Amino acid sequence: MHGDVFMDKVILIKYGELSTKKANRSFFINTLYNNICYKLRNFNVHIHKDRARMYIEFQEDDLDSIKDIIDKIFGIHSYHIATIVDSQDNLIQNKLLEIVSSLEFKTFKIETKRSNKNFPIHSQDYNRVLGGLLLKNISGISVDVHHPDLLVKVEIRDYETFIYFNKYDGLGGYPVGTQPGSLLMLSGGIDSPVSGYLAMKRGIKLDCVYFEAMPHTSIEARNKVIELSKKLVNYTDSIHLYIVNFTPIQESIYKYCRHDYLITIMRRMMYRIMDKLCMRFNCFAIVNGESIGQVASQTLTSMKVINEVTNIPVIRPLACFDKLEIMDIARKIQTYDISIIPYEDCCTVFVPRHPVINPRLDICLEEEKKFDYQLLIDEAVSSIQIITINSSSESEFSDLL
Repeated sequence: MHGDVFMDKVILIKYGELSTKKANRSFFINTLYNNICYKLRNFNVHIHKDRARMYIEFQEDDLDSIKDIIDKIFGIHSYHIATIVDSQDNLIQNKLLEIVSSLEFKTFKIETKRSNKNFPIHSQDYNRVLGGLLLKNISGISVDVHHPDLLVKVEIRDYETFIYFNKYDGLGGYPVGTQPGSLLMLSGGIDSPVSGYLAMKRGIKLDCVYFEAMPHTSIEARNKVIELSKKLVNYTDSIHLYIVNFTPIQESIYKYCRHDYLITIMRRMMYRIMDKLCMRFNCFAIVNGESIGQVASQTLTSMKVINEVTNIPVIRPLACFDKLEIMDIARKIQTYDISIIPYEDCCTVFVPRHPVINPRLDICLEEEKKFDYQLLIDEAVSSIQIITINSSSESEFSDLL
């Protein structure tokens, strides 16, 4: 460690679910390492990794800011702020007593892990040595091996020992980038940002697609989606937001097709566009915020008819969530207040009074013959615009040529 530059503490990261990987374990750990390096690129840190742990040396003034970032990195099960001391008995005892004497607690437990087998005292014996040290020097405390107020962990390694007792829960899941890229159908509603968050938790690298229907929708509706993307980019490195001009398609559906089938046919058109975008950008799946039975287009019958237009996998992280569960996550990831701003997207502008709940494929096919949707889809795909949103909160807007 770089003790001459940094303080005598490190952030000790535990992998959790990543430790269950076998042949691919190094790939998952290296991806997490790269993600952490990128997120902390503006801080003066040193990051070390091995198969069991990752260690971040940091400047003391940066600790709170670094913790805020680590709290949003998938693949971390938990982390600790650990004090480092040389692996010598007297140094370990002195440092432990110094740290613990400043804390308030009534009961405690010591857990020693001795990976350095040359250390002369076995783990269980050292538990008793350190426990006796605390009992002798701190009044009014006792040992409780079942439910202690303070759990002290001592990890004795070859040259350094780590002492820690605090635990901060990470987000868990897999590091973003351990699964191939996919496209999220991002509306301005509550569900789709939550769905994107949960997809990233499984390691999926996401970009987003927003279907816009100006002048029926407003620039404020687009800005909502941009702000939602900025919340999601906290969990990854960057997001490309693809903006699709859906107005000609939506107006044609409204003009030529049965109104009870408007939503079904609209969603089929969207999926056709998503299919083309996935092929263009080498994306492996479509991700959306559908929850079974929540609205007419999200019944199983509707999903089957809508899915018929694509062979690309459609991932629905919220399929079995109820609305209250979804809202709880939205508040946690700070998208809820943005989502409820009352600017309509193209999915809500043309909603019929009585949408079909159990649509028939044959009727959809007949209705779609009434206008040249393929030409309109090609025009929509060829004219998409892109906004690149980085985790630094900077956005870059350009036409996609």
